[in-house]
Amino acid sequence: MSVWPAWEVRENEGAVTTAWFDVRLEFGDGARVDALAVVSQGRVRLEDVRAQPALSLDDLAVLADWIEDPLAEVSGAGPEPEPEAAGSRRARPAWPRGVEGRRLVAQEYRTAQERGVDPVLAVMCATGHSRRKSLRLIAQARDAGYLTPRHARR
Repeated sequence: MSVWPAWEVRENEGAVTTAWFDVRLEFGDGARVDALAVVSQGRVRLEDVRAQPALSLDDLAVLADWIEDPLAEVSGAGPEPEPEAAGSRRARPAWPRGVEGRRLVAQEYRTAQERGVDPVLAVMCATGHSRRKSLRLIAQARDAGYLTPRHARR
């Protein structure tokens, strides 16, 4: 892994408030990940990621964990977790898997329909997943029988 400074923003007193870093991960099989990371107020955020071959969502979620410690060493400021999030490193809330998760997805979907709002957006907000993943969860809830079929079968 290679980390080098890209640019930084300083306050009037000369203290660095925000710093951007270029990060490169190269793997033995030829895969490569280039990222632009921001360190601000002790937190690491990814602004741009390019990977060859493309990363899965699970790999992308782990990417921040891979680069967090090297960035802290280079920037000189270790990340300070918030008190309520000290035990959790997940960016999105935990969502139950399996039957319980499907049942909750169906419940969110039906509640949104009753309120007249977009049910897919409601599932996205509840789970913290992307639109594609939320649609997949809704389809799984349909297949499990928690929601009515989308189209009438002929």
